[in-house]
Amino acid sequence: MKGKLVIFSAPSGSGKSTIVNWLMQEHPELKLYFSISCTSRTPRGTEQNGVEYFFLTPEEFKSKIANEEFLEYEEVYQDRFYGTLKAQVERQREAGQNVVFDVDVKGGVNIKRYYGDEALSIFIQPPSVEELRRRLTGRGTDTPEAIEERLAKAEYELTFAPQFDHVVVNDDLETAKQETLQLVESFLV
Repeated sequence: MKGKLVIFSAPSGSGKSTIVNWLMQEHPELKLYFSISCTSRTPRGTEQNGVEYFFLTPEEFKSKIANEEFLEYEEVYQDRFYGTLKAQVERQREAGQNVVFDVDVKGGVNIKRYYGDEALSIFIQPPSVEELRRRLTGRGTDTPEAIEERLAKAEYELTFAPQFDHVVVNDDLETAKQETLQLVESFLV
C-alpha cells in the first residue's frame, strides 16, 4: 500500500523535533520515515549520501530547480541549498513508508498545496512568544541577538498557522504528544 505524508512545521523552540522524534521512536507501528532531503553543503562527520541527505553540488541543485524536480527548496545562504525531491518522496511512498517532513512553514505550505488531501499538515505552536523566549533562553545555545532574530522569525512564522490542517499548541509536552499522535493515527487509518 502506498505511504501517506505527514508535514510538521513550527517556529524554532516550539518542541516540534521532540514531538516528531517521540512519534517515530515510540510508535513504530505508524511506519514513519523522514523524507531524505538534498543539500548543496558538504557532508558533516559520519553523514552518508542517501542516508541523512543527498549531497549535490550547487550546480546540480540549480539544474534540478530549473527542471522543477523539487517539492520545496530554499537557498539558506548563497549556493547553500536544501530541498525535497518529488521523485524521492514517491520512491519512499511506493515502498510503503509514511513520509514525515520536518520543514519550515513555507515548505510545509508548499508540500500541502502539492499533495492536497494525501498529506496531513500539523503546525506545532508555542503557547506564546514570551514562552518561546523563555525556552530559547533556557537552552543556553544562542546569543541574545540570535534569540531576538529567532523570535522575530517566529512571529512571522506564526502567521502561517491557519494554512495548516491542524494546530497543536505545545503548552504541555505530554498533552501535545498525545494530541499529535491522535491526529496522525486517525489520518493514517
